[in-house]
Amino acid sequence: MLKQPRYVIAVKDLAKSSLFYRDKLGFEVIEIEDKGWRFFVRDNVTIMAGDCPDEMAAAETGDHSYMAYIVADYVDALFAEYGGNGVEIIKPLRDEAHGMREFGIRTLDGHRLMFGQSISA
Repeated sequence: MLKQPRYVIAVKDLAKSSLFYRDKLGFEVIEIEDKGWRFFVRDNVTIMAGDCPDEMAAAETGDHSYMAYIVADYVDALFAEYGGNGVEIIKPLRDEAHGMREFGIRTLDGHRLMFGQSISA
């Protein structure tokens, strides 16, 4: 059984990214012993962010900047929350032929995340 996915990302400025995930996306920011890492946690999703100021930005990687597809129980509310917080929406909320109601965002660092909910739910 697979459960509780953890995503590992590189960010250009860990302090700025921490504020974005907290203030714009509603994640709790967890400090750990290693000052070059922070965990962003919301519900059962954990994003492990490493401070990599000298690496290529996610936005520069094209389609490789897609980071995660996260299934949610409240995708309409999440879409409204993120839109109200000024998060860049890259795919508007809509029902898809594969049975998901979904939308996509771009983070401060250029990572792209998709959020979806089963239409039958």
